[in-house]
Amino acid sequence: MSTETVVAALDAAGIPYELTQHARARSLVEAAELQGVEPSRIVKTLVVRRGEDDYLFVLVPGDRTISWPKLRALLGVSRLSMPDAGVAKDVTGYERGTITPFGASRAWPVVADERVDGTISLGGGAHGVGVRLAADDAVRALGATVADVTDEVPTS
Repeated sequence: MSTETVVAALDAAGIPYELTQHARARSLVEAAELQGVEPSRIVKTLVVRRGEDDYLFVLVPGDRTISWPKLRALLGVSRLSMPDAGVAKDVTGYERGTITPFGASRAWPVVADERVDGTISLGGGAHGVGVRLAADDAVRALGATVADVTDEVPTS
């Protein structure tokens, strides 16, 4: 998968977007700095495993982390996990750090944290590429369930 796949999916959905390119970032904070945005505007697309060949995407603001109890309660399950990088690539077509629901090899369900709003940047299918778009457009096009599924990142 690649940026071209992401672009084709966004074009097919009729969503306005802007591709951004920057050096490969070593962290989300560095990616935000390179893009000139707050970390909360970088939205991580995390792959979560519900069961055998059953995954979903969770859209998480960069300054937050998944709340496993909240996500389990929303989904009505007692167990969830995050697959390793190889499995995540197998089930999405994208490498970790580039994952986006747009153009993924399978259209897994999407849950967006309720704080995903305004203009956001999602993974663009390749390292150093982001896609800037309106959160409302992404949520609508993906048919995402919007809910409170994150917590603040603990400070040390």
